[in-house]
Amino acid sequence: MDLSNLQPAPGSTKNRKRLGRGPGSGHGKTAGKGHKGQKARSGGSIKPGFEGGQMPLQRRLPKRGFSPLTRKEYALVNLGALENFEPGSVIDLEAYVNSGLVGQMHDGIKILARGELTKSLTVQAHKFSKAAQSKIEAAGGKAEVI
Repeated sequence: MDLSNLQPAPGSTKNRKRLGRGPGSGHGKTAGKGHKGQKARSGGSIKPGFEGGQMPLQRRLPKRGFSPLTRKEYALVNLGALENFEPGSVIDLEAYVNSGLVGQMHDGIKILARGELTKSLTVQAHKFSKAAQSKIEAAGGKAEVI
């Protein structure tokens, strides 16, 4: 096989529809466009969203809300989920991912106070809620902000 005898796979290509080439072709005369009207004209097409002069849906509905461009989205982890780790261990970014606590990192990890923590752990994260930080320190651990 070389460049001189390359061919597309059989059935992968189709001949284009040749319009306006006589009555025998089946696409002669009006070339599949019907008789007259806007859609039969050259360049005649209705814009997407145009509803015949009626106020279009995207203009009838009110604009709502605001999405700030600088907003950070954190992956959330509850304290109760950290109970599975061994006492005295350091929980870093890799530990969250390997244990399956965090699927997608987003802009960082935030620890929330839901659940109880009985072991002393060194927890590393981008953010902590105040309640979570106090619970970690009450259990004898450390909350380190990355």
